[in-house]
Amino acid sequence: MKAIAIAEGIYRLGVNLDSTHLFEGMWPMPDGISLNAYVVQGEKTAIIDLVEDIDDKPVEFEQGLNSIPLRAQDIDYLVVNHVEPDHTGWLPALHRKNPKMQIYITAKGAAILKAFWNITENIQVVKTGDTLDLGGSRELVFYEIPNVHWPETMATFERHSGILFSCDAFGSYGMITDTLFDDQLSSAQYDFFMAETRRYYANILASFSIFVEKALALLQPLDIKMIAPSHGLIWRKNPQEIMDIYSRFARYLHGPAETAITLIWSTMYGNTGQVVKAMVEGVRSEGVPLHLHRVPHDHVSFILASALQSAGIILGMPTYEYKMFPPMAWALDMFDRKKIWNKQVLRFGSFGWSGGAQRELEMLTEKLKWTFVDPVEWQGAPSEEVVKQAGLQAKKLAQRLKEGEVG
Repeated sequence: MKAIAIAEGIYRLGVNLDSTHLFEGMWPMPDGISLNAYVVQGEKTAIIDLVEDIDDKPVEFEQGLNSIPLRAQDIDYLVVNHVEPDHTGWLPALHRKNPKMQIYITAKGAAILKAFWNITENIQVVKTGDTLDLGGSRELVFYEIPNVHWPETMATFERHSGILFSCDAFGSYGMITDTLFDDQLSSAQYDFFMAETRRYYANILASFSIFVEKALALLQPLDIKMIAPSHGLIWRKNPQEIMDIYSRFARYLHGPAETAITLIWSTMYGNTGQVVKAMVEGVRSEGVPLHLHRVPHDHVSFILASALQSAGIILGMPTYEYKMFPPMAWALDMFDRKKIWNKQVLRFGSFGWSGGAQRELEMLTEKLKWTFVDPVEWQGAPSEEVVKQAGLQAKKLAQRLKEGEVG
């Protein structure tokens, strides 16, 4: 893949991981993901972030570097915004080719870099406000944005072009092919990337929403003309848009989120499943948007994306050996890890000889600051009265969201 100029003397180097890969070893990527790095040339040359050492991606990456044209030996500085291996996997090979290259990194990053790649020489530790003058009207300014999403993460701002190299912040899933910039998107492509931006945030950054808000406050005063993340689109027409989107996602932590309901259901022998239709009809009778998922059939990656934005959650699950049905318990464990907080929640489900799922649910979600409406539980098969009650409870939850009784 050839390097693409995004400003005079500034290039995007990118490769794609396809759908056969799992991001972080667990998140499905039906449409892949891009790995973006950047070259900034003044009198000296800096490269910002690298590529994962997987398949033939380093070969593709170096081909892009050569298309500028540059060789590994021509790089004066490497800026490591984030040490995670999808951004630094090629670093040991690059370091062998160019051991004199200066590495700019945060103090925490330097320690992690040593642990991962045992590189300790030619390290320049930087903090917020430090600069690197490349000459030729090119100057990099560093901003620490810890826990977006590792504690060593920083963003790099090129002062004269106004380009913010934001690392994992403002990124998304989805491969980059012919469309690199926000102003090139069709309406269908825009909808796709917005959905994949939300899912990426829910999977990767939701648990760090407080730190995302701090990073936004730090970066907002900058005169940003373009945002170039390490995954996804480059925002050149309206960089403020992606900052506003991330700000909205981060605020969901505190609640309320959007007036929408995510219904997640599971069933063993169909008794809980028989009530799903009534729940759906109850919500839709109030005109509230509904996102429907079944576990374990749907991956929690997609469920998190729906739940993040929804003010209400409905959980359909039977009691299994005095506790929650295990596939649902696993999904809710991820809710806890990713801080899906401040929701209005309704549970429904059957039991065989004894209940217990509701009790474990309330214990497991105690830290999530959820508010429960009365559950709908029954033994064995659901009666007509149970089905009717379920529809009414779902309707009641939808009404509460519409009235603003959330959070």
